[in-house]
Amino acid sequence: MDFAISEKGQEYLARVRQFMKDEIFPIEAQYHRDLAAQDNRWVVLPVIRDLKAKAREQGLWNLFFPDDTYGVGLLNSDYALIAEETGRSFIAPEIFNCNAPDTGNMEVLIHYGSEEQKAQWLTPLLKGEIRSAFCMTEPGVASSDATNMAATATVEGDEVVLNGRKWWSTGIGHPDCKVAIFMGLTDPEAPKHRRHSMVLVPLDSPGVTIERMLPVFGGYDEPYGHGEVVFDNVRLPKTAIIAGPGRGFEIAQGRLGPGRVHHCMRAIGAAERTLELLIRRAMTREAFGRPIAKLGGNPDIIANARMAIEQARLLTLKCAWALDTKGILGALQEVSMIKAVIPQMLQTIVDQAIQIHGGAGVSDDDFPLTQLFAYARVLRLADGPDEVHRAMVARLELRKYKV
Repeated sequence: MDFAISEKGQEYLARVRQFMKDEIFPIEAQYHRDLAAQDNRWVVLPVIRDLKAKAREQGLWNLFFPDDTYGVGLLNSDYALIAEETGRSFIAPEIFNCNAPDTGNMEVLIHYGSEEQKAQWLTPLLKGEIRSAFCMTEPGVASSDATNMAATATVEGDEVVLNGRKWWSTGIGHPDCKVAIFMGLTDPEAPKHRRHSMVLVPLDSPGVTIERMLPVFGGYDEPYGHGEVVFDNVRLPKTAIIAGPGRGFEIAQGRLGPGRVHHCMRAIGAAERTLELLIRRAMTREAFGRPIAKLGGNPDIIANARMAIEQARLLTLKCAWALDTKGILGALQEVSMIKAVIPQMLQTIVDQAIQIHGGAGVSDDDFPLTQLFAYARVLRLADGPDEVHRAMVARLELRKYKV
């Protein structure tokens, strides 16, 4: 097992760090203030478009895909540390065209899309001209078991007809979001994991209605957001089905491995930023004649946070290495482990940072802790809840003992 980042990876990591130091961190606070002042927050402010253009000019673009045909050719283990760095900022992933769910959707199109689908949707996504959404979770069923999905993608002659209601469709509120990947039931009589299909849906198709945007702890995460979307007799050419009917779960399995590494490394970057905020606050505030950092159990909190972050990083890098060397089937247990461990780690550290900050910790005017807490808590549900991933880890562990 080799965690050494390649020379190419080291170069890109250094360049991303410098770009964030010079271009992103200095404007981030003002960006959030400017966005909050808008009557309509579902907009892309000019500063974001300018920074995206700068990043692309510098070749810091599409860093996530390990094939230089579509990206810059970094391994998962190389990109993992870059994802950690971008995770220190809520706006950085979009600026480098490395934000979810676009990265996962682009990987789906790269691996499974037809040439027609790639030309229509992959090319503008790679250029950052459009955004995309992923429509899988449903309000009417326990979506933690994806085989419960009741929305339908029915083949009728040369068409596929979509019906159903999806929610928590991330990114659907972005003004540049033009296409969604819809997963629906095609053949209820087929084997359980061959019943569903993934379909590319232009959002301006008749019958597609974004009924509402969903708040998380009172915030809407503009301009990205999570929406509830109705698909009412949406008719599309059969060629909109990705890789053919019945291959939805196969595609989902390939999509979620690298995507979970990206999510978890960004969360580790968020944890690093949170710990930095915690320590700076604890060292610059005194109570009862001593810095808060040295009061009560706070030294233990700081030590445990550092140890938890280091453990989380090593586990995620192991997962990235396994994906690079063994593929998704050789990394199933690691993929589930990181998804169960890292969001919980982030949530714990953010909660402790809020406590250290006192009243300032629960207000989003001066510190990003409430936003970080919401991000961590949502991540414990997104791409499968903790319980599902722990069940997978246990199942694979028991298999070693032929139980």
